[in-house]
Amino acid sequence: MRAVTWQGKRDVRVENVPDPTIQEPTDAVIRITSTGLCGSDLHLYEVLTPFMTPGDILGHEPMGIVEEVGAGVPDLQAGDRVVVPFQIACGNCWMCLTGLPTQCETTQVSGEGMGAALFGYTRLYGAVPGAQAEYLRVPQAQFGPIKVPEGPPDDRFVYLSDVLPTAWQAVAYADVPQGGSVAVLGLGPIGDMACRVARLRGAGRVFGVDRVPERLRRARARGVETYDLRSFDDEKELVAAIRDETDGRGPDAVIDAVGTEAHGSAAARMVQNASSILPRKLSGPLAERFSIDRLTALHTAIDLVRRGGTLSLSGIYGGLADPLPLLTLFDKQVQIRMGQANVRRWSDDIIPYLTDEDPLGVGDFATHRLPLSEAPHAYEMFQRKQDGAVKVLMRP
Repeated sequence: MRAVTWQGKRDVRVENVPDPTIQEPTDAVIRITSTGLCGSDLHLYEVLTPFMTPGDILGHEPMGIVEEVGAGVPDLQAGDRVVVPFQIACGNCWMCLTGLPTQCETTQVSGEGMGAALFGYTRLYGAVPGAQAEYLRVPQAQFGPIKVPEGPPDDRFVYLSDVLPTAWQAVAYADVPQGGSVAVLGLGPIGDMACRVARLRGAGRVFGVDRVPERLRRARARGVETYDLRSFDDEKELVAAIRDETDGRGPDAVIDAVGTEAHGSAAARMVQNASSILPRKLSGPLAERFSIDRLTALHTAIDLVRRGGTLSLSGIYGGLADPLPLLTLFDKQVQIRMGQANVRRWSDDIIPYLTDEDPLGVGDFATHRLPLSEAPHAYEMFQRKQDGAVKVLMRP
């Protein structure tokens, strides 16, 4: 089959690889009909290269048609249309039953000290072949795949794999009071969708911050009060402007949908770049022991949120040596929630909104739809924020 493989920093290629097969009774194999390019894939494209191996298959946002199931998958059969969550979880362990499938005790990558295995996401998360491919082996298929009806286009459902539950969890964790205020830093796919979910769930005012004109326009068109970071001399001015709109206190909650890709911190970028170009025997230990994130967005969120408010982190951070202003967090009595989205925890809450009325705007959420063969171009375009790229879907 054809699949998108990682070959090095900013080097992805579409290659022929072996077709996946059933290996365990709880496996399924699906034929992929749509697969997304996620902002977190860009971390593999550039920042997290020490944890990648040439030939790794990328991607974790698929949907498609079931081709084959193992004997331990009673609720799926060939021909079923499914969305596959990005994490691999059993559904039966204590963590899964507590609503935390991202911490699944069956698939935890304990050798790396990490949580549940993920599709297409480094050796830290199991080096499981990913979903930017023609076919995908799905472990733990007795729990993971979400059956969806025939008829509507893939765009209606494909975001259940990641974007929708990640944005939904970001808003749930933000705990925005009814009629309250929330600021979303970063209006990429997750931040954009988080704004939509926040409005749907009753937030009175939603502030969106970015520096990319196309992203700001998209959010503004859906009622978000947008702030162009380029219009301010620094983040302090931005914070002051939003505080002026919230009685001088700041919003009730702030969602950081940026993560370690934030602009700023030349020192952090230097460490990230160094770890990506050193020989693999050196780059891995350097990244594991001394990696730090560019924390501009997080520091802005801490400054911006009102006292007693909540920070919700959906942007990915991967550093182990991140200096945080704990005095400020403690003094402001800020609550922080974060983590990979627990897809099956939220999917049943989201599905009722995936109707013909389309209140979340999933039908036109994608800005680009490309064949899988154009994946290298898609990665470059998305990484450089060219051609208005906000969300890319690929079709094998």
